[in-house]
Amino acid sequence: MRNSGLFDPASVAAALRAAIEHTGYYPEVVSDGVNAALAGEEVISWYVHHEPTIERDEVRRHITVVVLTPSRLILAHTDEHAGDDLLPAPYTSTSTEAIALSSVRSVVVTRMVANPTSGPQPAAEAVVTIGWGAVSRIDLEPAGCADPHCEADHGYTGVLASDDFTLRVSAAAEGPDAVNSLLSFAGALSAATQGNR
Repeated sequence: MRNSGLFDPASVAAALRAAIEHTGYYPEVVSDGVNAALAGEEVISWYVHHEPTIERDEVRRHITVVVLTPSRLILAHTDEHAGDDLLPAPYTSTSTEAIALSSVRSVVVTRMVANPTSGPQPAAEAVVTIGWGAVSRIDLEPAGCADPHCEADHGYTGVLASDDFTLRVSAAAEGPDAVNSLLSFAGALSAATQGNR
């Protein structure tokens, strides 16, 4: 879920809080982590993604909150954990990262549209990948030449791609509004970082 075109900063912040509360996933803990990372900065746009994960015979929940401010991209992840040796009671962990918008190098948006020959259709799935250089991925494969009988070692060829954060949303799982909201957030982020690339 994300804001729906509200431009009053107080309304946008209230809508973000309401979306976090709507998930029912430790809203006070999640909101505290997000607010600490915001450090009083206005919220321009946001996206809240709540997803359960299955770990052996247990269901664990995870929430990601992505917030665009005038100067930064805020990522907040909250997970729940069973008790362990250090903390015997069940607990949550919230990690936040604040990235200067000037550091964002790429916003990759992939839309999957079913039955494209039937005319314009809403996206059935969307994947947004944001890169700012913290994590890079190298895809290597053996290099070759045009000669099919060549047995020489041509070394390797590959691609170095920035792959810091990826979020995938499906209309089948989360609903069409979730897909549209993620695409809207990606559009706002692309507009805010267009001078960076």
